[in-house]
Amino acid sequence: MLIPEPFRMKSAAAISGMTCLAVLLACPAGSAGLFAGGTPDRAPRKVILGTAMQAFWGDYPGLQRRLAQLESILDTMNEQSRKKFGRGLDLAVLPEVAVTGEITGDIVAHSVPYDGPVRATFSRKARELGCYLVVPLYLLEDKERRICTNAAVLVDRKGDVVGIYRKLQLAVQSGSDSMEGGMTPGKEAPVFDCDFGRLGIQICFDIEFDYGWEQLAKQGAELVAWPTQSPQTAHPASRAMRHGFYIVSSTWRDNASIFEPTGKIVSQIRAPEQVLVDQVDLSYAILPWSPQLQQGGALRNKYGDRVGFRYYLDEDCGLFWSNDPGLTIGQMMRSIGVAGAEDEIKRVRQLYRRAGVPGY
Repeated sequence: MLIPEPFRMKSAAAISGMTCLAVLLACPAGSAGLFAGGTPDRAPRKVILGTAMQAFWGDYPGLQRRLAQLESILDTMNEQSRKKFGRGLDLAVLPEVAVTGEITGDIVAHSVPYDGPVRATFSRKARELGCYLVVPLYLLEDKERRICTNAAVLVDRKGDVVGIYRKLQLAVQSGSDSMEGGMTPGKEAPVFDCDFGRLGIQICFDIEFDYGWEQLAKQGAELVAWPTQSPQTAHPASRAMRHGFYIVSSTWRDNASIFEPTGKIVSQIRAPEQVLVDQVDLSYAILPWSPQLQQGGALRNKYGDRVGFRYYLDEDCGLFWSNDPGLTIGQMMRSIGVAGAEDEIKRVRQLYRRAGVPGY
């Protein structure tokens, strides 16, 4: 049977457009699910992120010099933010253990308390820049009991401590039973309420294990800061995609990156660059291929620059956001008869359940 060319092309496009949903369906019912995030019916929430790629190997210069070095990195981020976006940062993330560097020898001697010079420096800097800071360090918590943690302190715009994340999965070298020289592992993965949205933190080796990321997703994290020595990209991309949040890495080498909930890297630096600054919108929608969407063209034709998006032909979907404070991306997409990926997958799951498809 000869199938007319226009019909073949239309059918092929429709089938390829289901690729995005097919990936969604691979997630067990009731789990967080791929593309699970997004708040399309909230007003636009633009968040300017700053991150760095900076190695801290070698001789430790002393606490005061290290603090001055980190202040300089933050100043550079803020300068880039004002030049690029006309305002300062919302969140700056420093690399893993940036304050202390790696520890060799006694952990108590090389860890530092947050109270004292560290608190004074970053409280002042947060107020000066008017942004949240993620400050990673080997944290001395109880000298007598030798309790030290690989931690990241979240400081708010006023310089106050919002909370502390302590690394759950400490690195263990091959053939050794020591967890980062005797560090104490954390016990929880909290999500912090910031004025721009809900923030989670994971650190380096946490990327290899599901628990912390799943806890953040269950608590509604929208953005995850990942200070790390490892420059991995495949793992954080998959976690961003599965749980529907943005991830910003701050690393020692190779790259620093911002991952969006589609799993794509939207911004990245490599050497010799050291600082990355970009803006994301936490009120987004992921839209799968549909003839009404026209790969984003239908929204662009109707709303012009009031809509922003990145459409990926190789993924048959795109991430969309509103640039109009008076109009949500949810209102925009419904105006052209388009459903988001999450809504569509709920509809398809119900259809499969009624049809008796196993697993639904």
